[in-house]
Formats: sequence, C-alpha cells, structure tokens
Amino acid sequence: MTINPGSCYIGLMSGTSLDGIDAVLARFDSNGHPTILSRASVPLTLSLKDELLALNTSGVDELARAAKASNALVELYALAVEQALAHSAVSVKEVSAIGAHGQTVRHCPYDGYTLQLNAPARLAELTGITVIADFRSRDVAAGGQGAPLVPMFHAGVFAAPHTRVVLNLGGIANITILRPEAEPQGFDTGPANVLMDLWCQLHTDKPYDANGQWGAGGTVDQRLLKVLIEEEPWFALPPPKSTGRDLFNRTWLEQRLTQAGIAIFDPARRQDVQATLRSLTAETVARAVCAHAPDAKDLLVCGGGAHNKALLDDLRNLLGCAVEQTDKVGIGTQDVEALAFAWLAWAHQQGIAVSRPAVTGARGKRILGACWPA
Repeated sequence: MTINPGSCYIGLMSGTSLDGIDAVLARFDSNGHPTILSRASVPLTLSLKDELLALNTSGVDELARAAKASNALVELYALAVEQALAHSAVSVKEVSAIGAHGQTVRHCPYDGYTLQLNAPARLAELTGITVIADFRSRDVAAGGQGAPLVPMFHAGVFAAPHTRVVLNLGGIANITILRPEAEPQGFDTGPANVLMDLWCQLHTDKPYDANGQWGAGGTVDQRLLKVLIEEEPWFALPPPKSTGRDLFNRTWLEQRLTQAGIAIFDPARRQDVQATLRSLTAETVARAVCAHAPDAKDLLVCGGGAHNKALLDDLRNLLGCAVEQTDKVGIGTQDVEALAFAWLAWAHQQGIAVSRPAVTGARGKRILGACWPA
C-alpha cells in the first residue's frame, strides 16, 4: 500500500477504566475519512495504574507525583506508537501528528477546569513526531463541558440515513445522537464500567468482569437500583453534561449501599450488586436515549463495555431497537476512541472547529487541542 506523506496520524487513548493504552495508526483522506493501517495495545503497569487512581483525589505531594506519573504514562505512549508503526509499512516521517488525550484525573467543568495528566513535549521528543494534546481545555474556557469530544468524529464515520445513537461504554458512558442533515448531539449519561470494575476488583481480585459473566450470575436489586438513580441529582440534569471519577467513585458507591442497607463485603450480595450496577448503566443510557432520541433506529456500541453481553441484552430489552457493536459498520469496538483522537489531531491541523455548543454548551465552535512540534 502506498501512503501519501503527511496523511497518517496516530491516536492514543488511556481511558477512565485504566485498562491500558490503545493506539491506532490511520490514514485520512481530504474529507477526514479514515483507513486504519495498524493498531497496538500496551497495558499499564500496576504501579502506574494505582498511582493514577490515587491522583484522582487530593494527596500528599500530588504535584510532583502527577508530574512523575505523566512522564511514566508518556513512556508507555511512546511504546504504543513504536508498536503501531512496527505493525505497519509507515515510517515516522510519514506521520503528521499524534493525538494524545492524556489521563483525566480531575474533570470539573462547573468550576472551570479539567485536568489530564500528559507530557506532550516529552512524547514529541521520544517519538520525533508532532503531538496534538490538551483537547478539553479550550472548550471549558469557552464555558463548555469539555466533553464528550467525539460527536463530530462519530458523525463523520457512523452517519446513517436514519436516526442513530452511538454509545461509548468506557469508564463513563456517553452517547452521540446522529440525525440526517442535523448537527450531532452528545453527552455523558453516567457510569459504565467504572463502578462495575471497582466492584469486581474488590470482590474477585480481577481487573474487570470479563464479558459480564460474573455479574450475569446475580439478580438485580430493585431497591438498590432505585437508590442509585434517585439519590443522585446528576442523573436529572439536562444536557449538556459530563462526569467522571470525581463523582462516581468508591465513596459514592459505599454511601448508596449504606442507604440501601447493604454491607459492602456481604458475600451473599456481591453478584447481585454487580448485576445492579450493570442495570444502572443500562437504565441511565436507556432513559437518555428515550428522552432525547426516541426515534433512534439503532444503537452502535463501542468501548470495553461493548463486550458485556448481559449489558447489551439489557439495552435491547429497554430500548426495543437494534443494538450492535461498531464492528458491524467496520470499526472495531476497541479502535473507536483511539481513532477518534487521531481524527482530532487531523482536525486540529486542518483548522476545523470540532467542538459544538449543542454538545458541550460552549459559547461557540472551537478548534480543540494544542501543538508540540516534532
């Protein structure tokens, strides 16, 4: 395959679930349509994962710790870039830029800031490739949520002649609503894997519930589900809205379990709680879709949660429309977010304003990201 110089980009993603780093190398045509050339995945070291989790809350010497964690993260980013290139016929010189989101450790748009750990200058030095990063802050500065970042990308690759919803099930769930001849809409709906992973780690010592099998052995506790939804005001907020570990974390979950009269380490309730957390994700997604896209003909699902069969079955039962993985339309569930950041880097270099007031609530359209030249 002949690659046109300057047409290739690498996207890097390490999401809220902290399950590793995904890299996608893609070529974009003049309209921004991608062709994936290679991919790579690099696991986070346990020590770095623990530190990134710890940095989600205030702690001793956190500024120095955050800087060191950023450098360690970027070392793994550089490894992912190296592997993606090694799996292709593309050279470093043919890559226009890397889109590197970084690791979100604070997301407080209502207070006017968002913080992603990253060291883009270091990444440019390690790879010899221009880096585009810091995608959220301009939108937040313009009064927006700074999230979700991907609806315009979804519009470019997933648009259909009917109303379609794209659901990303990472640590947090977010939806993009695509209608023909209309600007995309999008917002976070609440927790996806973040609470299910936490509960699974507490009770099984495994990082996540593979394919949702453990939770599928439990029974949804309707009383707990009601507490989880009705005792959290965030769910009732209208879009635009976004969230993260700042809200949905262990403290939040323990408080709701206490309200529902469930002991956190009750062995008889472990799988029931996991099933209920799965139902929380399904219910909050379904409510958002029914309220804002009742005419949706199908739901395309990506992210790690797309492999949770019980969760997808829940969504089918609640929505009554087709629910499929994004693989059905040619982009693998694990590739979508990394590919989106390759596209965001492309859009930055093209001078395209990809943030939309209808999505984030910002005062206007903005070009996202900042550049660290090679």
